Amino acid sequence: MAPSGRGARVPDVRDALDAVESATAGLDAPLAALHLPSLRANLADLTTRAGGTRIRIASKSVRCRGVLEEVLGHGLSGDAAVRGVMAYSLAEAIWLVGEGCDDVLLGYPTVDRGALAALGRDPRALDAVTLMVDEVRQLEIARDAGAGGARVCVDVDASLRLGPIHLGVRRSPLRGPVEVEPLVRSAVGLGFRVVGAMFYEAQVAGVPDDVRGVGLVKALSMRRLLGLRAAVAATITDLTGQRPEIVNSGGSGSVAESAADPAVTEVTAGSGLYVPGLFDHYRSFTPRPSLFFALPAVRTPARGLTTFLYGGYVASGAPGPDRLPVPARPEGLRYLGREGAGEVQTPVRGEVAIGGRAWWRHAKAGEVCERFDTIHVVDQTAQGPAVVDRWPTYRGEGKCFG
Repeated sequence: MAPSGRGARVPDVRDALDAVESATAGLDAPLAALHLPSLRANLADLTTRAGGTRIRIASKSVRCRGVLEEVLGHGLSGDAAVRGVMAYSLAEAIWLVGEGCDDVLLGYPTVDRGALAALGRDPRALDAVTLMVDEVRQLEIARDAGAGGARVCVDVDASLRLGPIHLGVRRSPLRGPVEVEPLVRSAVGLGFRVVGAMFYEAQVAGVPDDVRGVGLVKALSMRRLLGLRAAVAATITDLTGQRPEIVNSGGSGSVAESAADPAVTEVTAGSGLYVPGLFDHYRSFTPRPSLFFALPAVRTPARGLTTFLYGGYVASGAPGPDRLPVPARPEGLRYLGREGAGEVQTPVRGEVAIGGRAWWRHAKAGEVCERFDTIHVVDQTAQGPAVVDRWPTYRGEGKCFG
């Protein structure tokens, strides 16, 4: 099942696939199906690992309002354990507010002047949405567009630097309180409400456990962040006169580690709900894949080969075999080295009769929802596994946020 042969721990997907295969037997592929019991088990696992620290849901890893409502409840209101959305687009954030969500943290800076103007015109959205900033120019653009007075959160670089080596993603230029202080002063001076700080330790949350030396990198990273988060929070308190509402950290792969820091008020998770292929390489939790897609077999180009319609749903990030969808059923399907997953057809080694279908998992989480307009929701009923609902993805609702 693993796309790369890196020794992934293959999760047990038999029960989930038995259910979705049975429930969708009468439907034409391609289709996407969600095993609701697995999704709920994953949410329970995330809340357990958070140990009482609030979880904020990363919408980029979900991209389906029905799933957000399943996790956060009707009106996206949430509860003490799971509350709030981390959006990836300001237009998306404003839309979610219109759907009832009253706590949306933008995960990335925005220079979308149209969306900023819309934010400034909407008092409800101004109270619900928190912009992410790491440079004064972002504040100036927001102010000039009409969003002066908005809530803002400071994005602080959580990468690890060992001499000339940079471990982590290239995000914020702010390394600590020394860089944070002038930005917060400028934000306050421009009339913005500074309400918190975010720390995304990608080299902890986003790196599988089977990478050589990653254990040491994760330990060193978390040790540095313990002092950094507290120092930045103290700086914001000194400059604004209020303790930060938000000290956000973590991802699905580092929920427990981030939640253990007393300075952290919330952790972010999203991919852990679906458990995509890249999570097969983690050891810190039990993976229960919940989202699958089926492709129809349409050709037999040669003995031992089957060609499926579509399939080129390659994940973002550095190109490599681990970014390809993971064949899940039947077992043993393998890509052809010269073709991989194709735009409109995917040939593999393995035999499936024409008219039959195979099941796959995306390498990442929410990105597959850009390829389907509907998720078929499968649950256990008195009559056995059945499709109990159909939830439109963002695409299915006519939304494209980038």
